[in-house]
Amino acid sequence: MYQQMIFVNLATDDVAASRKFFTELGYSINPQFSNDDCSCVVISDTIIAMLLSKQRYADFTKKEIADSTKTSEVLICLSAESREKVDELVEKAVAAGGTANDDVQDQGFMYGRSFDDLDGHSWEVVWMDPAAVQG
Repeated sequence: MYQQMIFVNLATDDVAASRKFFTELGYSINPQFSNDDCSCVVISDTIIAMLLSKQRYADFTKKEIADSTKTSEVLICLSAESREKVDELVEKAVAAGGTANDDVQDQGFMYGRSFDDLDGHSWEVVWMDPAAVQG
Protein backbone atom coordinates (compact mmCIF):
# COMPACT_ATOMS: atom_id res chain seq x y z
CA MET A 1 0.00 0.00 0.00
CA TYR A 2 1.31 3.43 -0.97
CA GLN A 3 2.11 5.77 1.92
CA GLN A 4 2.32 9.43 1.03
CA MET A 5 5.38 11.17 2.41
CA ILE A 6 6.09 14.76 3.35
CA PHE A 7 9.40 16.46 2.68
CA VAL A 8 9.71 19.69 4.65
CA ASN A 9 12.37 21.90 3.07
CA LEU A 10 13.91 24.44 5.44
CA ALA A 11 16.56 27.06 4.75
CA THR A 12 19.45 27.10 7.20
CA ASP A 13 22.42 29.34 7.85
CA ASP A 14 24.64 26.42 8.84
CA VAL A 15 23.90 22.94 7.46
CA ALA A 16 26.46 21.22 9.71
CA ALA A 17 25.15 22.87 12.89
CA SER A 18 21.55 22.05 11.93
CA ARG A 19 22.51 18.43 11.18
CA LYS A 20 24.12 18.16 14.63
CA PHE A 21 21.05 19.76 16.28
CA PHE A 22 18.61 17.25 14.78
CA THR A 23 20.83 14.22 15.47
CA GLU A 24 20.96 15.38 19.11
CA LEU A 25 17.16 15.17 19.09
CA GLY A 26 17.52 11.49 18.14
CA TYR A 27 16.84 11.69 14.40
CA SER A 28 19.03 10.05 11.79
CA ILE A 29 20.57 11.52 8.64
CA ASN A 30 20.18 9.83 5.26
CA PRO A 31 23.69 10.24 3.76
CA GLN A 32 22.45 9.35 0.27
CA PHE A 33 20.62 12.68 0.09
CA SER A 34 22.99 14.79 2.18
CA ASN A 35 26.07 16.84 1.36
CA ASP A 36 27.66 20.16 2.34
CA ASP A 37 24.61 22.08 1.00
CA CYS A 38 21.85 19.92 2.47
CA SER A 39 21.07 17.40 5.14
CA CYS A 40 18.28 14.85 4.88
CA VAL A 41 16.84 14.36 8.38
CA VAL A 42 14.71 11.22 8.79
CA ILE A 43 11.98 11.98 11.30
CA SER A 44 9.92 8.89 10.46
CA ASP A 45 9.31 6.54 7.53
CA THR A 46 7.04 9.18 5.99
CA ILE A 47 8.43 12.50 7.30
CA ILE A 48 11.70 13.96 6.03
CA ALA A 49 13.18 17.38 6.82
CA MET A 50 15.53 18.68 4.15
CA LEU A 51 17.84 21.25 5.72
CA LEU A 52 19.16 23.34 2.84
CA SER A 53 21.78 26.06 2.75
CA LYS A 54 20.12 29.32 1.76
CA GLN A 55 22.00 29.19 -1.55
CA ARG A 56 20.63 25.70 -2.30
CA TYR A 57 17.14 26.62 -1.05
CA ALA A 58 17.11 29.55 -3.50
CA ASP A 59 17.46 27.03 -6.36
CA PHE A 60 13.86 25.91 -5.64
CA THR A 61 12.08 29.26 -5.37
CA LYS A 62 12.03 32.71 -6.89
CA LYS A 63 10.60 34.15 -3.68
CA GLU A 64 12.64 35.91 -1.05
CA ILE A 65 13.76 33.53 1.69
CA ALA A 66 12.14 34.44 4.99
CA ASP A 67 14.26 35.31 7.99
CA SER A 68 12.78 32.65 10.23
CA THR A 69 14.09 34.39 13.35
CA LYS A 70 11.74 37.30 12.58
CA THR A 71 9.02 35.86 10.34
CA SER A 72 6.92 32.75 10.75
CA GLU A 73 6.90 30.95 7.42
CA VAL A 74 5.57 27.60 8.67
CA LEU A 75 4.55 25.83 11.88
CA ILE A 76 5.69 22.23 11.88
CA CYS A 77 3.81 19.94 14.25
CA LEU A 78 5.00 16.47 15.23
CA SER A 79 2.98 13.96 17.20
CA ALA A 80 4.40 12.27 20.29
CA GLU A 81 3.37 9.03 21.95
CA SER A 82 2.98 10.54 25.45
CA ARG A 83 3.15 13.74 27.47
CA GLU A 84 6.56 12.65 28.69
CA LYS A 85 7.80 12.26 25.09
CA VAL A 86 6.59 15.80 24.33
CA ASP A 87 8.64 17.15 27.24
CA GLU A 88 11.61 14.93 26.35
CA LEU A 89 11.85 16.18 22.76
CA VAL A 90 11.52 19.85 23.75
CA GLU A 91 14.15 19.39 26.47
CA LYS A 92 16.51 17.74 23.96
CA ALA A 93 15.94 20.66 21.57
CA VAL A 94 16.85 23.19 24.28
CA ALA A 95 19.93 21.19 25.30
CA ALA A 96 21.03 21.14 21.65
CA GLY A 97 20.78 24.93 21.36
CA GLY A 98 17.14 25.47 20.43
CA THR A 99 14.74 27.78 22.24
CA ALA A 100 11.67 26.55 24.08
CA ASN A 101 8.54 28.58 23.56
CA ASP A 102 6.69 29.24 26.80
CA ASP A 103 3.32 28.18 25.46
CA VAL A 104 2.40 24.88 27.15
CA GLN A 105 -0.95 23.70 25.85
CA ASP A 106 -2.65 21.36 28.31
CA GLN A 107 -6.26 20.59 27.56
CA GLY A 108 -6.33 17.28 29.41
CA PHE A 109 -6.89 15.10 26.34
CA MET A 110 -4.19 17.00 24.44
CA TYR A 111 -0.80 18.26 25.57
CA GLY A 112 1.71 20.22 23.57
CA ARG A 113 4.81 22.35 23.70
CA SER A 114 6.97 23.98 21.07
CA PHE A 115 10.52 25.05 20.32
CA ASP A 116 12.45 26.98 17.71
CA ASP A 117 15.43 25.29 16.05
CA LEU A 118 18.78 26.99 15.47
CA ASP A 119 17.39 28.95 12.50
CA GLY A 120 14.17 30.00 14.25
CA HIS A 121 11.87 27.48 12.55
CA SER A 122 8.98 26.68 14.90
CA TRP A 123 8.34 23.04 15.81
CA GLU A 124 5.31 21.98 17.83
CA VAL A 125 5.19 18.62 19.63
CA VAL A 126 1.74 17.31 20.58
CA TRP A 127 0.33 14.28 22.37
CA MET A 128 -3.38 13.48 22.09
CA ASP A 129 -5.18 10.86 24.15
CA PRO A 130 -6.08 8.06 21.70
CA ALA A 131 -9.44 7.60 23.45
CA ALA A 132 -10.34 11.23 22.68
CA VAL A 133 -9.43 10.77 19.03
CA GLN A 134 -11.53 7.62 18.66
CA GLY A 135 -14.50 8.96 20.58
